Amino acid sequence: MNEPPLGRRLLDAVFGASPSRQAGYDNTADDGWHVPADDVPHVRTWMSWPASRSIWGRQLSGVQQDIALIARTVAAYEPVIMCAPDEGTAEAARAAGGRDVTVITSIPTDDLWMRDTCAVFRRDGRGNRDAVGLNFNGWGHKQTHRDDAAVAEWVAEFTELDFERADFVGEGGSIETDGDGTVMATESSLVNKNRNRGMSRTEIEEAVLHAYGAEKMIWVPGVRGRDITDNHIDVTSRFIRPGVVMVQMPPGDRGDVWARDAREQFAIMSGATDARGRRLQVIQVDGPDTVRSRSSQFVDSYLNFHVVNGAVITAQFGDRAKDHAARRALSDAFPGREVIQLDVDRLMGGGGGIHCSTMHEPVP
Repeated sequence: MNEPPLGRRLLDAVFGASPSRQAGYDNTADDGWHVPADDVPHVRTWMSWPASRSIWGRQLSGVQQDIALIARTVAAYEPVIMCAPDEGTAEAARAAGGRDVTVITSIPTDDLWMRDTCAVFRRDGRGNRDAVGLNFNGWGHKQTHRDDAAVAEWVAEFTELDFERADFVGEGGSIETDGDGTVMATESSLVNKNRNRGMSRTEIEEAVLHAYGAEKMIWVPGVRGRDITDNHIDVTSRFIRPGVVMVQMPPGDRGDVWARDAREQFAIMSGATDARGRRLQVIQVDGPDTVRSRSSQFVDSYLNFHVVNGAVITAQFGDRAKDHAARRALSDAFPGREVIQLDVDRLMGGGGGIHCSTMHEPVP
């Protein structure tokens, strides 16, 4: 594959200019552009190799092993492009990922969370695609991610797609779409001055609907300031298909803030309708009773799964009964796809999971 040369587009992306707003280019959702659901056929999955010891410390080697495992698993079903910060780290990524994973250095990254930094791809129903950048700012300036701020536009350059900047700040993991006119998100993540200072919820909603080519937004309150993402929706609630949502529920004896949030999301989804007027069918998946990790940031989510061509890749936590039940629920939800469960505890101990570390690129 040809890699884009280092040039003005990357520098503009880093320093805030917007070459995508070119004269004569007006690629808007009003023209029929929309973000499809995760389960459409994919061209490839995008990932990023973690290499920063200042971010991961002693956990870096283990997290790299988990990312390599995810990449090898995805590559059995569809192509994987792994972005690496430089040639030295790229060699390590190639060795760990194997020959079926393509590693490039022309799109430098700071960390592994490609769901949040990558471009969001759109289609128009006529065989055309473009890419939208959500203006990643380190989850509300909690971390400095100079290279990651440019990733969305660089991916658009690599794929030779027109690029547009959304009129709000967010991350790919903060918004779920059914591909049929409905999106959902937590208020804590988007209606937050660390991302969208001075914008009302209505203004943010309009900007999200425009970027995603959607008609209705379902909001849940979420949890503010307890994790780096301010509670992304893709850990707890996911669209399975139009009209159907899956929500992970905690054990009955849990009363922490995350458990209360999950129950609130379940209640809101159970009473919600989508853009077509359908009352949402809500599938409950029970979270694990026990996990192997002691990390306070551990994400015990079966629903942070990644859908690929022919499979669904999710986590397992060593709770045999709950792991099995989650696998069965996902098999029923995605008939015809193999469900693969991975032990990626070290990654999930860092506050994210399999969906967080991947971004799908749909076919035209």
